[in-house]
Amino acid sequence: MKEGESMTNPVVAIVGRPNVGKSTLFNRIAGERISIVEDTPGVTRDRIYAHGEWLGKNFNMIDTGGIELSDQPLLTQIRQQAEIAIDEADVIVLVVDVESGVTDADEQVARILYRSNKPVVLAVNKVDNPERRNDVYDFYSLGLGEPYPVSSVHGVGLGDLLDAVIHHFPENAANEADDSIRFSLIGRPNVGKSSLVNGILGENRVIVSNMAGTTRDAINTRFVAPDGQEFTMIDTAGIRKQGKIYENTERYALMRAMRAIDDSDVVLVVLNAEEGIREIDKHIAGYAHEAGCGVIIAVNKWDTIEGRDQRTMTDFTNLIRHEFQYLSYAPIIFVSAKTKQRLNKLPEMIEEVYAHHERRIKSSVLNNVIMDAIAANPTPTQNGKRLRIFYATQVATAPPTFVVFVNDPELMHFSYERYLENQIRQAFDFTGTPLHIIKRQRQ
Repeated sequence: MKEGESMTNPVVAIVGRPNVGKSTLFNRIAGERISIVEDTPGVTRDRIYAHGEWLGKNFNMIDTGGIELSDQPLLTQIRQQAEIAIDEADVIVLVVDVESGVTDADEQVARILYRSNKPVVLAVNKVDNPERRNDVYDFYSLGLGEPYPVSSVHGVGLGDLLDAVIHHFPENAANEADDSIRFSLIGRPNVGKSSLVNGILGENRVIVSNMAGTTRDAINTRFVAPDGQEFTMIDTAGIRKQGKIYENTERYALMRAMRAIDDSDVVLVVLNAEEGIREIDKHIAGYAHEAGCGVIIAVNKWDTIEGRDQRTMTDFTNLIRHEFQYLSYAPIIFVSAKTKQRLNKLPEMIEEVYAHHERRIKSSVLNNVIMDAIAANPTPTQNGKRLRIFYATQVATAPPTFVVFVNDPELMHFSYERYLENQIRQAFDFTGTPLHIIKRQRQ
């Protein structure tokens, strides 16, 4: 987190009854901005949450249509989705359907949103031709201000809609200079995040301050480790309500984790040794990887494993490497919040990963490694044309990002790109951080 940057991206929730085009609008806005690495094996994703950008403003989106609710009557489910949006979002987009006109469900949700005191932007979808535009004015009756005609399928009207959305974003207050390392603990419910937080703070550390967090009901704790390094621990808010709205708590864990990831330099992905690896664990860890954060995998509750020994730990490590292939760079630590086992090692690990995340390599040294790699494993050919690599340079840190200039980017197969990444990792210690390689054609 650099000086002057926003603490976290604003959250935009898309709400509306079924078949009005919420998910189509969600996907249209996200477009190519969803951070997807197609060739990365093992990354699982969930369409409930995505990144968007408009006019240089970055934000996160929640598709409430992707939130699985209990088998309740339609109006009840829509109300529940509206309440989720009110809890989580900075701006809410209510999607209605011009073909259906104003329905009872639209009016009911509009009343709930109106009372929320959250900014609401009204999107009238399926306005696919000029004749439909006159029907848009009926939606003024919802009391939510100007209705914006859009076509999610064709992308018409999205510019005006997004202009209205970003108009309601909170002002980015300049932050004071912060030299602390910002880290968060993320994971599904019941993996022991709160116990680990308490355990880390109980290891003879001095708490400097508690700050209001970026997630609802969260406290960010700043403390100094015994070696003098300052940390800011970003606490993800717990699941505050049980019952009808929050029955699918794993979906909530995902949303909370996304907000914490946005604000972190290093992320501790917490697993539960008792319960093993679940699909939601891979969802959450995948977001940390795609966000470019430093990553440490912490296996909690290790004290509960009977007969645990080095072989047990090796077997669990192999399972993690198999299930989280895209996190092969992430160190693994087995801990116990209850017995404090290895908790004293966590701050040092976080420092090391942060240092690797910020590491910069001189171009001359980097190119020596690249040339040696090519000599050991010559570049491939495709259709009789050989890939030529001219030079490489590091263009960014956090995460370390390298541009490789070549004769034709299409000739660099993913496998050779992965080979170069591995050679860079062998030459320089980048444990705990993803590396981004960008292929550019030399002009």
